[in-house]
Amino acid sequence: MAVAYPQTDNSSSTTQIPLIYEDQGDEAHLSKSLNHLGTFLRVFGFCQYSFLSLILSWLSFLLLGIALPAVMIEYLSHCTHCKKYQISSFEIQVLVFQSLAATISLACISHNLRKYGIRKFLFVDRFHGHMAQYRDEYVKKINGFFRLLAVWLLPFLVLKTIREAVRVIYAPHHSWGQSVGILIALVVSWTYTITIYLSGCALFNLVCNFQVIHFENYGKLLERDLDVTQYIEEHIRLTHYLSKISHRFRIFIVLELLVVTASQVVALFQTTWHSEIINLVNGGDFVISSIVELVGLIISLQAAAKITHRAQGTGSVAAKWHSLVTCASDDTAANPSNLLHINYSESDLEAVDYVPVPTTTQLASYMSSYHKRQAFVMYLQANPGGFTVFGWRVDRTLINTIFFLEISLVLFVLGKTVTLYHS
Repeated sequence: MAVAYPQTDNSSSTTQIPLIYEDQGDEAHLSKSLNHLGTFLRVFGFCQYSFLSLILSWLSFLLLGIALPAVMIEYLSHCTHCKKYQISSFEIQVLVFQSLAATISLACISHNLRKYGIRKFLFVDRFHGHMAQYRDEYVKKINGFFRLLAVWLLPFLVLKTIREAVRVIYAPHHSWGQSVGILIALVVSWTYTITIYLSGCALFNLVCNFQVIHFENYGKLLERDLDVTQYIEEHIRLTHYLSKISHRFRIFIVLELLVVTASQVVALFQTTWHSEIINLVNGGDFVISSIVELVGLIISLQAAAKITHRAQGTGSVAAKWHSLVTCASDDTAANPSNLLHINYSESDLEAVDYVPVPTTTQLASYMSSYHKRQAFVMYLQANPGGFTVFGWRVDRTLINTIFFLEISLVLFVLGKTVTLYHS
């Protein structure tokens, strides 16, 4: 007796298997990008997961970022014919503030990575990380992290190399080999320090961009027919993540702002009080370091303002959604006018128009849905969210305020120093 096996649909099986492989491939792609990011952070000493890695990280920073350039500056200060092209006080000031900025970046980022790990640090949790559309966006943002570093670091590296090469040409040492060795040592040390500083700022930018993805897709969530409580729960979770980000990075933002401001003020004092001629050879480090520090600060503040802007925009998106649902003419559950359907009779027996009264259940259902949406919109408007620093919300208004305060401070100090110098 022949056994009849159930026939299988080959077409359906062939369509299901690629979906599984595609999902696994997307997850593998995200894991690969995170591994590349982790390798980069490990090379520059951010991943201090053990006591040995912590010691090696800070020892490398002390040797390459502080000791090596300090020795080179001290060696160059004894050159008798180099004083015209080498001002030791300028070089020391640049080294001190660059080291402070890099130290803050290394300490804050390594502390968070050691405490949470790279996935929790970036908030690539299982709820969002296992959704295909978010995984693709995560990979793009991680690639954008490396592009951001390359776009800003490479031009500064070229400027630094040109500046050091010009100084070697105008003030050569006993041998060209010695001059080239000093040039390479200074450029390598500077690149290492600046990479650590900009990496910390770019990582904060990456964390904020991940949350921007969620807020931009929050409007798409409203297009789905879900209960209002689910929308509120999703928004509560997003604002909770913003609160965590604010708590983890508020010290980083404040300290970087103070260091950059102090660096500009000290540079202003030294350049205005210096009695000799300042040119791009002996004062070029001031220009390069000032631009680098300001770029890092702008990257951080721009990311904080962007995520605040997206978070505050959810209120307007929800209000628009509430208005469209309420005014939808083809939805009887959303428009009470459709419930009041008027029938005009031409019969002589009916002297008045018949208006069927909507049932209590229909009115109660509509009013309940309307009040839920209204409460949801009021909740979003009362809780705009955003990145905060000790209660101060970092938005575009605050950034403009900081900018004008910085300009006012620089102009005030400049006026005082010019007056004191001429007097």
